[in-house]
Amino acid sequence: MLDVIIVGAGVTGAFIARKLARYELNVLLLERESDVGNVTSNANSAIVHSGYDPVPGTLKALLNVRGNKMFDQIADELDLHFNRCGSLTIAINDEQMKTLYELEKRSEQNGVPVKILSAEEVKKMEPNVNPEVKGALFAPTAGVIDPFNLVVHCVENAVDNGVKLHLNEEVTAIKDNGEYFTVKTNKGEYQTKVVINASGLYSDKIASMVEDIDWKLIPRKGEYFVLDHFSPDFVTHTLFPLPTAKGKGVLVSLTSSNNFIVGPSSEPIDDIEDFGTDSLTLGEIRRQATELVPNIPFNQVVRVFSGIRPTSTRHDFIIEPSKSNKRFINVAGIESPGLVSAPAIAEYAFENYISHLFELKEKASFNPRVKRYNRLNEISLEERNRLIKENPEYGKIVCSCEKVSLGEIKDLLSRSVPPTTVKGVKRRCRAGFGKCQGGFCSPIVTLTLAKHYGVNPTEIKWDKEQSNILKSEVKK
Repeated sequence: MLDVIIVGAGVTGAFIARKLARYELNVLLLERESDVGNVTSNANSAIVHSGYDPVPGTLKALLNVRGNKMFDQIADELDLHFNRCGSLTIAINDEQMKTLYELEKRSEQNGVPVKILSAEEVKKMEPNVNPEVKGALFAPTAGVIDPFNLVVHCVENAVDNGVKLHLNEEVTAIKDNGEYFTVKTNKGEYQTKVVINASGLYSDKIASMVEDIDWKLIPRKGEYFVLDHFSPDFVTHTLFPLPTAKGKGVLVSLTSSNNFIVGPSSEPIDDIEDFGTDSLTLGEIRRQATELVPNIPFNQVVRVFSGIRPTSTRHDFIIEPSKSNKRFINVAGIESPGLVSAPAIAEYAFENYISHLFELKEKASFNPRVKRYNRLNEISLEERNRLIKENPEYGKIVCSCEKVSLGEIKDLLSRSVPPTTVKGVKRRCRAGFGKCQGGFCSPIVTLTLAKHYGVNPTEIKWDKEQSNILKSEVKK
C-alpha cells in the first residue's frame, strides 16, 4: 500500500513530490511520457512572472507572488540558471499608458513592486525598443529560468530523497474504495491512500475517473521562435505588450541560456497532441513582436516550437479535493503563471489538503540540494583543466555549438533521473540546442546512450515511442 500517488511529473507534480519527499511517506510519481516535464513544462516562455497581472484575490495572484519569492532559494538548492532580470510592459500610445496605470494599481493590490517609467527611461534600459514607446511598467522581481532543468532537478531531488518515479506509465483507471484507491496503469495496478492529480492537459480526464466534475480544460496552443545567442545585450529584460483576454501577449525576452525567445500565440485547439507550427501563426507573432522591438534579427532563428497550456473554464488554478473523497486532490488548470507558481502550489496543496491526511514525520536525512553539475562553459580555464586532469572525458567536446563535453553527458547518465533519449540529453545539457540543432552531436549522443544502456543504437529514440533515430545497420 502506497501513501501517495502523484499523477503527472510536470513542474507541479515535481514540486509536490519534492515537498512530500521531506516526510516518511511512500510516494510514487507516475508519468506517461518518456521523461519528466516533457509536455507543458517543456514548452513555455520560461518566465518567472512578478505577479502584477493576475486578478487580485485569485489563486493565480496569491501563488504567483508567493512562488516568485521562493525562486532564489530554489535555484540555489537545485543548481539552476536563474536571472532576476525584471520585466517591462510596454505602452506604444497614450491610450495604452492609461492601462499601465491601471496595472500599477493591480500590482499594489497583489503586493508586487513596480514602477512606471518614462519613454526616455525605457529607451535607456532597452535601446532596441520601439522608438515610439510612451512608457513602461517595470517589474524588477520578474526573471527567467531554465524550465527543462527546473523540473528535472526538482524530480531528481525528490528521487534522491526516496520518491519513486515511473516513466512511460499511463493511468488508465482509478477506483475509489473509500479508504484507499486502486490505480490501474498500462503497466500494472497500485493501491494508495491518496491520489494527487497533477496531470496537466489530462487532469480533467483523470478527475473524471473518480467523479463527474463541473469544470473542463480548454487546450490553448502557443507557438514560439528561438533565436541564437547572437548578442549579449539585444534585450536585457523580458518585454511584454499590454495583456489581453488571451493572455500576456507576444513577448520578446532573453533566456537563461543567453538565447532570445519570441512568442507565444494563444489559440484554442481540439487536439492536445498537436504540437505543430504553421507559417501564418508565426508570421503574426513576428508582426506583433516587431511592434515591441522593430529590428529583431529573424535570420538568427535556430528553431520554432509550440506548447499547449491547460486553460480551465474557471479561469483560475483548480486546487481542491474531490467532492466525493478528500483523499483525491485535483491540481488542475495550471497555465501561466504556472511555472513560477509551482513551488507555492505544492506548498498550498500540502498545507491545505494533504498534511492533515497523515501523521507526518520529517526525515532527518532529507537533503534539499542536488549534487552540483559541472558546466564547462561556465567555469574558469583553471577549473576546466582541473576537471580534465581528473577525467579526460571533460576534454572531449561533443557539441561544438554549446560547448558540451562527453564528461558532462556521462555525468547526466549517472544521476537518479537520467536521460534515456536524445531529447532528454539535449534538454539537460543543451547538446543539440545550437545553430546546427544536433546535426553534428546527435550521432555521438545516440551512440553514448546505446553504450550506456547496453542496447543497439537503433533502439535509441529521439523522444517518444516510434521516434527512433536509426532504422537499421548499413555496415557490420
